[in-house]
Amino acid sequence: MFVRWMSDARTTEFLAVRSPIGQAMEERWFEDMLDHHGRDRWFFVIALLADERPVGSIDLHAVDLTNGGAGLGILIGDPADTSQGYGSDAIRALLDFGFGELRLQRVWLDVYDDNARGRHVYERIGFVQEATFRRGLFRHGRYVDVHRMAILRDEWPSAGGTGQAG
Repeated sequence: MFVRWMSDARTTEFLAVRSPIGQAMEERWFEDMLDHHGRDRWFFVIALLADERPVGSIDLHAVDLTNGGAGLGILIGDPADTSQGYGSDAIRALLDFGFGELRLQRVWLDVYDDNARGRHVYERIGFVQEATFRRGLFRHGRYVDVHRMAILRDEWPSAGGTGQAG
């Protein structure tokens, strides 16, 4: 399933993936994920409640429990499953986990300049732009800016914050 998702250019359009992955590469990635899960990375499959069908994945990576920070990554596998609210729901659940269970203070993510839809979703959830890495990524024959966005614990309603960014 992950090999199929990661080999679809529509799915990886806004990921730092340079080429399709094969079964062996996916297995190595999965083994590495298991080695790090629960230490400096937390990885979850996004599945529908109704029938438990997997629709994507979400993770906290570069988890730094000393300083209270982590990066967030998300993938909705099948393009037909985008714009259904699955990603937003998964991000909210992961933020509850990160701010509640892991006691994080800050969760950040990177969004490419040409991913307006993703950026809108992140802003609606409460992420705010902190920085722009100009020409931070080369993809599809050109350089694109990469925007770092973050949300703080006290900006997240489930963590006792107001839910208002800023």
